[in-house]
Amino acid sequence: MRNTFVFWLLFLSLPTFAQQTPYESSGKKETTTYKAAITYYRALAKKYPQAKLQTYGTTDFGLPLHLLILSKDKIFDPISIKKVNKRVLLINNGIHPGEPEGIDASMMLARDLLQNNQLPKDVVICIIPVYNIDGSFNRTGTSRANQNGPIAYGFRGNSKNLDLNRDFIKTDSKNSAAFQLIFNTWKPEIFVDTHTSNGSDYQYVMTLIPTQKDKLNSILSGYLTSTLVPDLYKGMEQLGYPMVPYVNSLGETPESGISGFIESPRYSTGYANLHNSIGFMPETHMLKSFDLRVDATYKLLSNYVKIVQRDAKLIGENKRKADDFVSKQKTFPLEWKLNKDKFDSISFKGFEGAKKASNVSGFDRLYYDRTKPYTKTIKQYNNYEPSVSIEKPIAYIIPKAWDKVIALLKLNHVKLNELKTDVKLNVESYYIADMKTGTRPYEGHYLHNAGKLNAVNQQIQYYAGDFVVYVNQPENRYIVETLEPQATDSFFNWNFFDSILDMKEHFSAYIFEDTATELLKNNPALKARLEEKKLNDTTFAKSSSAQLDFVYKNSDYYEKTHNRYPVARLVRDVKLDLK
Repeated sequence: MRNTFVFWLLFLSLPTFAQQTPYESSGKKETTTYKAAITYYRALAKKYPQAKLQTYGTTDFGLPLHLLILSKDKIFDPISIKKVNKRVLLINNGIHPGEPEGIDASMMLARDLLQNNQLPKDVVICIIPVYNIDGSFNRTGTSRANQNGPIAYGFRGNSKNLDLNRDFIKTDSKNSAAFQLIFNTWKPEIFVDTHTSNGSDYQYVMTLIPTQKDKLNSILSGYLTSTLVPDLYKGMEQLGYPMVPYVNSLGETPESGISGFIESPRYSTGYANLHNSIGFMPETHMLKSFDLRVDATYKLLSNYVKIVQRDAKLIGENKRKADDFVSKQKTFPLEWKLNKDKFDSISFKGFEGAKKASNVSGFDRLYYDRTKPYTKTIKQYNNYEPSVSIEKPIAYIIPKAWDKVIALLKLNHVKLNELKTDVKLNVESYYIADMKTGTRPYEGHYLHNAGKLNAVNQQIQYYAGDFVVYVNQPENRYIVETLEPQATDSFFNWNFFDSILDMKEHFSAYIFEDTATELLKNNPALKARLEEKKLNDTTFAKSSSAQLDFVYKNSDYYEKTHNRYPVARLVRDVKLDLK
């Protein structure tokens, strides 16, 4: 009799046990592997008709990017979902596989919503199980030197050693292209990218980075700051996980004050911002135990589901208004600076920081004394102002040769028109007058910055098949912030156009000396400019080669395309013969 009872007890417990995640079955000490995560999601999708697992594109590891879709009404077509006025919440996990809490939390969240019949009726939840598949296979327990568990986890870089959270504009990885396909297919109103922090010690398990409020469209920013963020904080407080803004300390310890994170478009939430999607990077605290970090992530994701369902109609209306506003917007900020005179006072729960002698070097080192917790008021600087802005043109003209630029614009649902016939157009062109370039590679590039431009009105020949991009679209921010070379994460700054910085023709000095003599003889104005430069520039005055080069570059012999940025601005409306 006893054996029969035990048998039935085990039998009845099997369904629940079978639905456990690898994280749960390990005693909450291990994070799920990529293979186990996909196997788990396939089983969920097979069991529940409200779940569907799809694949998009491929990754540098050779595997496709998976997307789990949870839809209460079993509608899995993104166009149909928008037609019935449902919101899309997109959750991205494992962009840094050594920060895996979201991977495990999302698996439990999906199961619980399905198992308990708690899927929201007005929200479709999309989950990327593991974004950096490559890095998740590079599994150790040592690459995150400052982190408290799990036992083993993936590596930050992908198989090309790229940090995928710096790749959303340059798109060096196939992962990024697959993500952008998902993002622009599903068009999420709310986007969450799960992370783990590094940095100072404090009492919180969860910190939060919302899309920087001043960069976000004002309609969306108003809802973010007045409703969404306060309610996320309130909900997490009630669930036992009080939050604080991401601790980006201005000094050695948080008491010096913290600043908001300005996420340029290379980052996931900065990229989402270009598409009027409200983005979040929740950052659990690396020193808290792994089980607490997963639980906090689970509760935060649950909180998002609850709030997005509650505000589904408002969130949709805000997005529609923001898209319409951006379509008509004329001035676009390209760079931002922190206002150091304006701050908020916030309550902060930390640990006292102090100094003691290092056992390694003997010098003073910082440590946090967990026996001395405190609650103090600190300053948060989170107000940014535009430092560079631009007036949009009517359109940008892009020669068809720049195929990667064209492909990325198309991937981001930018509407492009092709010229049907050859045509000469009066356009505004930029010449790159000066710039700074990094001395060491950053994410595979020698980034440009601090560019100085000379704008010139000129007539340029274009050809059938060249592209015209009108700046009257909801995607205007993506268009402007990638095509204007002075923008922080422009295609130019990421080296897409570096070939224009090379001269393809030059001269032999012993021959051009005679040519230059004739040029100066026949052009008194050029001769006067040469003499003036000699007077004002002593180094130039002592260099015969510099003077000869000056004459060459101010003559018709000098190639007009050298340093000319190939994407021109159409600033006057003209009728074009377009496909």
